[in-house]
Amino acid sequence: MARLSQIHPVFYHLRVQQKRVVRHASDLLTIKKFATERSPDNLLHKCKSHKSLLRRKLGTSDPALQEGKVINLQIARQTIDGILIKPHETFSFWKLLGKTTSEKGYVEGLQLSRGEVRTGIGGGLCQLANLLYWLALHSPLEVVERHHHSFDPFPDERRVLPFGSGASVFYNYVDLRFYNPTDITFQIRVWLTDDHLKGAIYADREWRYSYHIVEKNHRFLQQDGKNYRENEIWRKVFNRHSGEFLKEEMMIKNFSEVKYALTELGD
Repeated sequence: MARLSQIHPVFYHLRVQQKRVVRHASDLLTIKKFATERSPDNLLHKCKSHKSLLRRKLGTSDPALQEGKVINLQIARQTIDGILIKPHETFSFWKLLGKTTSEKGYVEGLQLSRGEVRTGIGGGLCQLANLLYWLALHSPLEVVERHHHSFDPFPDERRVLPFGSGASVFYNYVDLRFYNPTDITFQIRVWLTDDHLKGAIYADREWRYSYHIVEKNHRFLQQDGKNYRENEIWRKVFNRHSGEFLKEEMMIKNFSEVKYALTELGD
């Protein structure tokens, strides 16, 4: 039986508001300490840096929406750039950004919502969440909340990272959160160039481990007349100084419906 939120938009929006209120209440009652302090100066040790293209061909989507995304990313990144994640603090994407509204300068961009590609104010911020999640995977920060897209909307066009290694965000209950279990302070820097969204994670002391992310068991398959894509994302841990391999752990197992036409199934 279909949920009420799937039957009529009114019920969907009521359900969204309910979830937002619940998240607000939960955060007020929690004993978590959220990261709020920022510094304009880089901490001493760089753990990892990464960049992603601002503009890629995304199916038949309007290129103007990507220009809107660039505007949104420039606004959003200013709320995160320089944030310090001190020992036992939690980083929250939405605690820092707040709601994306036109009053703040946000414009229309692409959004992936309810199994479809849509447009909305503040669209395109998943690219920022993807970058932050990738940086966190290369650090000892514990990912305590991360959501993934339930579908694969576009073919791989100049994709750099493994499929499914990103993060979905939707104000405020679909969040991206990291907890710092160490006695080291970490810092996130984010900036834009003409062509790239760039980011780096720093620490006030050198961390003794390094990380390498690999994809395993990637394949396309068909079930009940629909196409799906699955893979696993694993993290290898090494001693930073000796290079000794220490362990391997599975971080993500993806299974998503493919929304674009496939020429043939297979790897």
